[in-house]
Amino acid sequence: MKSYAARRASLMAQMKAKGGGVAIIPTAHEVMRNRDADYPYRHDSYFYYLSGFTEPEAVIVLVVGKTEQAILFCREKNLEREIWDGYRYGPEAAREAFGFDVAHPVSTLDAEMPKLLADAPALFYALGSDGKLDGQVKDWLQGVRMQARAGVTAPSIVHDVHVLLDEMRLFKDAEEVAVMKRAAAISAAAHRRAMQASRPGLREYQIEAELLHEFRRNGSQFPAYGSIVATGANACVLHYRASDAEIKDGDLVLIDAGCELDSYASDITRTFPANGKFNGPQKALYEIVLASQYAAIAETKPGKRFIDGHNAAVRVLAQGMLDTGLLDKNKVGMLDDVIEKGAYRQFYMHRTGHWLGMDVHDVGEYRELNGASEEKPWRTLQPGMMLTIEPGIYVRPEPGVPEQFWNIGIRIEDDALVTEQGCEIITEAAPKTVADIEAVMKK
Repeated sequence: MKSYAARRASLMAQMKAKGGGVAIIPTAHEVMRNRDADYPYRHDSYFYYLSGFTEPEAVIVLVVGKTEQAILFCREKNLEREIWDGYRYGPEAAREAFGFDVAHPVSTLDAEMPKLLADAPALFYALGSDGKLDGQVKDWLQGVRMQARAGVTAPSIVHDVHVLLDEMRLFKDAEEVAVMKRAAAISAAAHRRAMQASRPGLREYQIEAELLHEFRRNGSQFPAYGSIVATGANACVLHYRASDAEIKDGDLVLIDAGCELDSYASDITRTFPANGKFNGPQKALYEIVLASQYAAIAETKPGKRFIDGHNAAVRVLAQGMLDTGLLDKNKVGMLDDVIEKGAYRQFYMHRTGHWLGMDVHDVGEYRELNGASEEKPWRTLQPGMMLTIEPGIYVRPEPGVPEQFWNIGIRIEDDALVTEQGCEIITEAAPKTVADIEAVMKK
């Protein structure tokens, strides 16, 4: 539990630098699926980042003032409920196992919090992130204010604790990197399995089943997000979900899927021919997307801006659109014109990547923290940051678009760790070149 304790200490040091106060970080609520069946429980990422504790109904409270305390509120032991729901630590065992200074039953939260907030200079809390807890915090503060005649004061400043934690979570430590590399390896194996299982006549959900089987049998607790398995024209729908469409001979299959392992996400997209062989138009566009990804990877290194990889990919994609006739030079002009006017967005409408970590679209600012919002430059990449690199081309049937490219959707996505020397692609084991994909599918 040393890593979690170190993170709590780091957050408390930042609180101290701002004058001290009390931080409140809750975990996620259990959510009913229907009647008396819950959705599979997944703890809050911020809470887990500071605790490693996975039970519901829990709150972390950090106190920084004359004394410093890391407090855990959690469920009491309840042997009867454990028969139905499984083991509970209880406050005392949780305090010892997870390295907190103090632990209380969560049922005492309303009684204890006004005491902890009394005379605290500031409250560190993410207002609006938990409606139920917002109401409780309001009541606690009101309870402290009612003691004004006794000389007790309530916090006069509120800091968004997520802002401090976002900056911490943006940089992955060695333990986090190791888990993410393992998650990446599991997901890469799942994509390889899906390629080898694919053939005309199957349904999208059958390929999804291959992915989920590979995730789970290798220890992944969940998919990191809803898997996208899209065949044919469905690949041109960016947030398509695996459904029951039949995979047909001559189709491309786009799979965007990754597992979550020990609370950390992976995120891979591969596109391959259902019958194992790219045809001419498919290969032409695929090679453009792959070249654009290589261009973005080359710009992913310390000192470069987050946006530099996107800009590099766009130049390659736009030139490819002109070369293949997707964009008519007589109508849109040359490369610089296409980029300036955004004409490429007809076929490429999203950014080339996002932060990756405990959440698949992970926390962290994309622009520098200082300066007015309209003037903030894009974030400078630094070692320890993890991001995806995912260019694509999506061609819907439209007048003026060469018909041989209609309904081709291609995306190639990898996970990149920024290192001192450049970046490490931790999902490289998933086949990506035309030759590698066709070889794997032939087997």
